[in-house]
Amino acid sequence: MTISKRRFVLTAMMCCILAGLTGLATAQEKVAGAKAKQKKRPNPAFAKVDDDPNLPRVLLIGDSISIGYTAATRAMLKGKANVHRIPTNGGPTTRGVQSIDKWLGKGHWDVIHFNWGLHDLKYIGEKKQVSLVDYDRNLRSLVQRMKKTGAKLIWCSTTPVPAGVKPPRKNAEVLEYNAVATKIMEENEIVTDDLYTFADKQLDKIQRPNNVHFTPQGSKTLAKQVSESILAALKGKTK
Repeated sequence: MTISKRRFVLTAMMCCILAGLTGLATAQEKVAGAKAKQKKRPNPAFAKVDDDPNLPRVLLIGDSISIGYTAATRAMLKGKANVHRIPTNGGPTTRGVQSIDKWLGKGHWDVIHFNWGLHDLKYIGEKKQVSLVDYDRNLRSLVQRMKKTGAKLIWCSTTPVPAGVKPPRKNAEVLEYNAVATKIMEENEIVTDDLYTFADKQLDKIQRPNNVHFTPQGSKTLAKQVSESILAALKGKTK
């Protein structure tokens, strides 16, 4: 092969390599762009709610489980209630104690549907994030603050934890924390939306495998139960 032919072949090979690298880079950029758009897509649970002044106002307080059922609950109660939620993950009761005044704001609430638990009993290292004793104290404080709003309060029991979840949690401790919460609610004559029992009967159909979270359809199933509990509390106040 002559020198000129070799140069031609090498040049052609280099062009192919560069074209391949350019195509790969373009593909990677497209994937990165798609992921960025997906990350920026706002969660409908946190969408701004324009109140209908003729409808009662409802506030949902809770962690990512409640974030999952917020949009569906709002849709199910459309035309019956203005459904708001706190603008973040409610986290453990310690976060609730720090933020409850801000979350409640100065507006009037007819119903507050609330939960804390999964983050409290989550293990950080070898210790739970919030001990059962502190959970009791914090939850009592939160209930007393919410009672001052004059709203009808609905306690939502913490949903089941399957084996093997990360960060570590134990379903036996979900039952312990729910028992403490139940005692507090009974003492304060607060209605319980027993989402634990409701979900536990159908976990294999609605919960993600080895995960405390629920499938999209599972969250809609929870929303139906949540909506019904809110409607019962709003009896006489809805259209």
